[in-house]
Amino acid sequence: MKKLLLVILSIALVQVADAQVDRSTYPEPGPAPEIKLGEVATFTLQNGLKVFVVENRKLPRIAFSLVLDRDPLLQGEKAGMLDLFGDMMMGGTASRSKDELDEEVDFIGASLSATSTSLFASALTKNRDKIVELMTDVLYNPIFPENELDKLKKQAISGLAASKDDPNSISARLTAALNYGKDHPYGETYSEATINNITTLDVKQYYETYFKPNISYLAIVGDISPEDAESLVREHFSNWEQGEVPRHLYGMPTLPDKNTVALVDRSSAVQTVVNITYPLEMKLSHPDFFVTRLMNYVLGGGASSRLFMNLREDKGYTYGAYSSIGSDKLVTSFSARASVKQTATDSAIHEMIYEIKHLAENGITDSELQAAKANLGGSFGRSLESPSTIASFAINTERYGLPADFYANYLKQLNAVTVDQVNSAARKYLKPENLYITAVGNAREIEDRLNVFGELTRYTNMGDVQKEIDLGDQALDASGILQAYLEAIGGVGPAENIKTLKMELSTEIQGNKISMIMVQDVPNEIMVQKVLMAGNEVSKTIMKDGKATISAMGQSQTLPDEQFEYLKMSMWAVPELFYETMGYTLSVDGVTEIDGEAAYKLIITNPTGGELVNYYSVATGLKLRSEDSLSGETTYKNYEAYEGVLLPVSLSVQSPMIPVPLEFEVQELEVNGPVSEQDLN
Repeated sequence: MKKLLLVILSIALVQVADAQVDRSTYPEPGPAPEIKLGEVATFTLQNGLKVFVVENRKLPRIAFSLVLDRDPLLQGEKAGMLDLFGDMMMGGTASRSKDELDEEVDFIGASLSATSTSLFASALTKNRDKIVELMTDVLYNPIFPENELDKLKKQAISGLAASKDDPNSISARLTAALNYGKDHPYGETYSEATINNITTLDVKQYYETYFKPNISYLAIVGDISPEDAESLVREHFSNWEQGEVPRHLYGMPTLPDKNTVALVDRSSAVQTVVNITYPLEMKLSHPDFFVTRLMNYVLGGGASSRLFMNLREDKGYTYGAYSSIGSDKLVTSFSARASVKQTATDSAIHEMIYEIKHLAENGITDSELQAAKANLGGSFGRSLESPSTIASFAINTERYGLPADFYANYLKQLNAVTVDQVNSAARKYLKPENLYITAVGNAREIEDRLNVFGELTRYTNMGDVQKEIDLGDQALDASGILQAYLEAIGGVGPAENIKTLKMELSTEIQGNKISMIMVQDVPNEIMVQKVLMAGNEVSKTIMKDGKATISAMGQSQTLPDEQFEYLKMSMWAVPELFYETMGYTLSVDGVTEIDGEAAYKLIITNPTGGELVNYYSVATGLKLRSEDSLSGETTYKNYEAYEGVLLPVSLSVQSPMIPVPLEFEVQELEVNGPVSEQDLN
């Protein structure tokens, strides 16, 4: 009975509560919580170094962040030097080699790193003096060794090669070039040539010019009192000599007059990377900073945004669609981006432009604003868990001329924004008629459908306008291209005389040697390919009897017919001999540039519909590159003669499964030698 009364009473109370609460409207938001950022002690040395100290005794650790506040630099013929600078600075000092420096840092369990505008160090409190000693040794006495520069150049060029094949990297280069121009620090890109132009003298001159205390800020965070920090800084940084630092001014990029389309062709792509963008001015101190944060969140700031809900949840065009508005003292950009299904490229772009225009013209709702405030406020609150955040706030306040209470009142400023303010900002900052619409994808499949959005221009994977190459009456048809290639490698007769081939290629990934051994028996239509790592077989592919079998990790699988046909298109040393006799359809898709060289684009389609795209040099006839959606891209860099036939001996392979290109070199190659039964199994 007692339990029954309690139940009845509970139901009655709920009913009364429901009667008193109007659930048809959102409750009024409460006042923004007061943010206590903690004390930041600050002082300035006579040489101009500004120091900020955040005492935090929770852990016995301490961190030092040194930041240079210089203008952006246009590097020109030395583009890429700033990317290498940090590693060069860590390449050793007058008293310590690179290895010795690394060993001393590791021995105390610390970290020490550098960039072209910063130096960072952290360690346990008990190792404070040692890490400051190492940090200042790097700061005052770097030697910038030549051998380190040579190594870094090779790494940079390898990374550049990978980025040329990565659709997202291509898109980033293209949008930067369009928004800012290649004569602007934010729009220029480095190349193999500019990397090779860099000398140790360039690195030293940059260091001597810009590493000055009078443009620097030092933040110290952790287990140290302001008094001890000041004593430490005065002891180690007072003798750092100040100097005059050059200033640099740049013109402000302008919006496109109308919507324009920029396309980069990636024949092997199965998706299209879309980025809709334009330059704009926005910085931390701008009166519309908080308003634009909230506006952007509604448009494309997260999984509940309009772009995401439209393109992914409603249409299923992509895994995610997002937008952003940057902040920068100089200039920044608006961006709306997504990787979409190739067949939905034009539909996705239409929906993205629709959402931008709809928000600009019709604004947002109060519920959207409240959700945006909750999300951005939560992100800000979580950032306060890191003591280094407080130090960066102090530096930002000084660098960007912010009000002293800018971060203390962050949530108040965020919560004070109204729907009308956001809608006014949307009309001001969203430019649905002045867009750069960029696409990186298979031009043959998407180009015609992109023309409806504006005047279309093709670009290279380095963000340059693609040259129009018109050979007129001199252009070759598909048969002529194949004939020119066969003549270039030595002729049809010598190529047909290749009956067997044994080849070993090798490359390295993170110090691990990878070998690929290939054996071909042309008359019997047998091909075997083995991949070995550190001498151990990791996979084997056998093609014979009209099928292909792949073995790996003790498992064996027969490939479906479609994949077998794909492999068969490239299985021989000179597959061009067989294209026309195997029933493949050949078509020429004009002339394009491959690493600056004019090349015919030949599309080979097998009976199952699979496509292989080959590029042949207009000048030499040699094959420069092959692409397909299954195995990726192979670039042929060097040819050498074997039995009167030129065969490629340097290959750059970019696979969809591997994030970096593999640079293979032929170690052994034998034509028409004996092939044993063991070789073919």
